[in-house]
Amino acid sequence: MHLHRYEKWWLTFGISALIIFLSIVGIQAFHQGHKPPSAKAFVDPERVSETEPFTKPGLHKVQGKDWDYELVIVAAAFSFTPGEVEIPKGAKVKIIATTRDVVHGFEIAGTNVNMMLEPGYISEYVTTFNKTGEFLIICNEYCGTGHHMMSARIKVVDK
Repeated sequence: MHLHRYEKWWLTFGISALIIFLSIVGIQAFHQGHKPPSAKAFVDPERVSETEPFTKPGLHKVQGKDWDYELVIVAAAFSFTPGEVEIPKGAKVKIIATTRDVVHGFEIAGTNVNMMLEPGYISEYVTTFNKTGEFLIICNEYCGTGHHMMSARIKVVDK
């Protein structure tokens, strides 16, 4: 097989660019210690409803923390518990979520909140709701035949 010299140049350029790109990613990942965030808290998936704070899902006012409220959510079998939550505008909320059964996604449409919920792990995210309105919580990870019906709502209201 005969390659034209321009083809050889483009092949050399493409392979060199690939090697440089993979080298940069490798250096960042291993040498500089960049890695995805990992769950620091664990829960027995079979005992979620018996484990604090998941015994009382919902919005709870807290004192002495960097946030105003804690929103505890449990995902299971094509539903989020609670199904609807009302949050005051401007509130800083720590979302604490887990799942009982399979991997679920947790996305609040229109915000930057996007988490993966895995059985046995507790996912946390702190955000501030500065805009009034109704926000849809959706599962963005396919979790079974009822996946398309899995949703909940957050209503952000004036205080």
